[in-house]
Amino acid sequence: MRVIFMGTPEFSVPVLDALHQNHEVVAVYSQPPRPAGRGQVLRPSPVQARAEALGLVTRYPTSLRTAEALAEFAAWDADVAVVVAYGLILPQAILDAPRRGCLNIHASLLPRWRGAAPIHRAIMAGDAETGICIMQMEAGLDTGPVLLRDAVAIGAEETTGELHDRLSKMGAALIVQALAQLADLTPDPQPDDGVTYAAKIDKAEARVDWARPAAEVDRLIRGLSPFPGAWCMFGKDRVKLLKSRVIAGQGLPGQVLSGLTIACGDGAVEILLAQREGKRAQAQADFLRGAQMPGHID
Repeated sequence: MRVIFMGTPEFSVPVLDALHQNHEVVAVYSQPPRPAGRGQVLRPSPVQARAEALGLVTRYPTSLRTAEALAEFAAWDADVAVVVAYGLILPQAILDAPRRGCLNIHASLLPRWRGAAPIHRAIMAGDAETGICIMQMEAGLDTGPVLLRDAVAIGAEETTGELHDRLSKMGAALIVQALAQLADLTPDPQPDDGVTYAAKIDKAEARVDWARPAAEVDRLIRGLSPFPGAWCMFGKDRVKLLKSRVIAGQGLPGQVLSGLTIACGDGAVEILLAQREGKRAQAQADFLRGAQMPGHID
């Protein structure tokens, strides 16, 4: 097939690789380069960098609503566009341009967790499973009918970063399957029941409230790891908490019971990976080595 690929972050790269191996990728669309690092040098997105390494045509318009952008998109004469974490809303003229329309790879079991942060929200909510849906795109936010879906259990100690990597590979495999079977797939409309929205993560959510039950604190830590990272104060030091597990223990909320085991409103969590501001992330033993631990953290 002649495929236009539209994606931006690291999550999208395995999908681009899979499409490049199995189809003719006629153009790759990504978000424009952004300033990064101390020098604020413009840096291409992971998708743009990978596409250019593969020798593919790349485009990074700031809008797809201009006459020029619409004309160029149509001129690629694509059979299908595959969209995954692209970052721009597609106008109807773009959705209609490829012969088989636009397919979206979404990292949840729709209609649960439509929207921007489905992986984070699934872990933070304590979902037992999540997955990948291949969806026929329409004008609504993740409202289109589903062509294929595949579910996976969420591990008891799994972080968003770890689940992200698993789902990225699943998405790459499932879109190849969907394109191979496209003529035989029947779009399955999403039900009205069970709709939830995965709102973009607000940094105000990231501070740990130790008065919450241990299960909720643990899900917050794992759900926000590695970015933006749940955090708390160890005395005057701000520390990101990047991996944890629920453990037996009781005490006043925020009390350090032993090592990096912290009491919550109900139960306790053990911090397995933590990062002091300006330092690298450290496993528990390395973090504690030589550290003067307070009796209580905020």
